[in-house]
Amino acid sequence: MTTIAKRPKVFGTGLIALDLVVGVDPNSPVQSWAGGTCGNVIAILAYLGWKAFPIARMNGDPASNRVRADLRRWGVGLEFTGCGPTSHTPIIVQQIRRASDGSPTHRFSWSCPRCGKRLPAFKAVTQDAVEMVAPSLPGTAVFFMDRLSRAVLTLAARASAEGAVVVFEPSGTSGEKLVAEAIQLAHVVKYSDQRLAAIGSAMQVGSATLVEVQTLGAEGLRYRHRLGKGISTWLHLNAIPAPRLVDTCESGDWCTAGFATKAAAGGQAGMLQGGADGIRRALRYGQALAAWNCGFEGARGGMYAVKREMFRNQVEALLKGRANLSSVETKMVAGLPIACPACPPDKPDAAGSRLHHPRRFITNVAAA
Repeated sequence: MTTIAKRPKVFGTGLIALDLVVGVDPNSPVQSWAGGTCGNVIAILAYLGWKAFPIARMNGDPASNRVRADLRRWGVGLEFTGCGPTSHTPIIVQQIRRASDGSPTHRFSWSCPRCGKRLPAFKAVTQDAVEMVAPSLPGTAVFFMDRLSRAVLTLAARASAEGAVVVFEPSGTSGEKLVAEAIQLAHVVKYSDQRLAAIGSAMQVGSATLVEVQTLGAEGLRYRHRLGKGISTWLHLNAIPAPRLVDTCESGDWCTAGFATKAAAGGQAGMLQGGADGIRRALRYGQALAAWNCGFEGARGGMYAVKREMFRNQVEALLKGRANLSSVETKMVAGLPIACPACPPDKPDAAGSRLHHPRRFITNVAAA
C-alpha cells in the first residue's frame, strides 16, 4: 500500500453496483462485492489511504445495504450514498470461465438468474446531490466520474474550481452532448481502445485535459499530455505481465486508482508540479496494480485475500520486474440473501445453475 503523508480526499459518482461473481470452481459459493467502475475506484482509493466518498442514490434495499457494508469495511465514507430521489442499487452478475487455451474469460449479465427479468439499472444523481455534496468539495484532490448527468457535471465543475483533478472514464451509456462537455471539463480522460472512435481526441482546443490515456489490454497503454511545451506525442507503456492470470475483470480500475494516487493526490497543483515524469511513474504504478489484480477472482478479490503488507511487497516486486505471487487460499463465508426486486418470493428455481438455487443467489465475503 502506498504511503500518503496527508490523506487526500476523493469524490466519485457513476456506476456503483453489487457484483455477484460466479467463479470457475462449480463448488465455490457466489461472491459479492461493491462493484461498478466508480464503486471499484472509490474502494481501491480508500484501500490505498484516501478519504473516499461515493455519491449515489441508494434506497436501503438489500443490495445497497450489502454495497454499503462492503465499502464501510474499507473505510469509505457513506455520507453521500443516499442522495434523493433514491433508487434500487444496480446488480451485475459476472461469470468467470476458462477458454479452450485455459485463459480466463468473463461474461456479464444484467438479468435475474431466477425470474429472468432485468435487474435494477443505473440512475445518475440529480440536483439533490449538488445541494448535498457541494459544501464538502473544498479540499478535494480528485473528482471521479464515469456516468454523467447535468448534476454530475455541475459537481465536477465546482470541484475543479476548488483545485481538484477531474478524472473522466467515458461510458457508452452517457449522451454525446454530456460526454463532449465532460471531455472539455476533465483534466484526465481515460478510455479503452474499443471506445476510441466514439471519444475522439480529448486534447481539444479549450479543453482542460492535461492527460489522455488509451488502454490497449495486453498491449499496455498509450498516453499523451500537456505538461511540457504543448501537446506531447503519443507515448507507449508496455503492460506489466500478470504473475498469475485468474481474472482480468476491471483491472483498469486499479490502474486508474494507482495513477490517481501517484499523480493527483495533490490536486491540480500537484499534478502540474510532478510534470511529465510524474505522469509516467504514476501510470506505471497503476499498471503494476492492474497486473497484481489479475491474480484474483473479481474486480477487487485481492483486497480480501491478501494482507496489506503482502500487497505492498508484491506490487513493489512487480515494479522491479520480479513477477511472483505466492499462492493464496481464500476462505468464503456466507452473507445475507440478496433478492431481485422483481422476483416472486415463491418462484420455483430452474435446475442446472448455482445461481438458480435460492441459497446460492446470496452474498458471500472473502475473509481478509
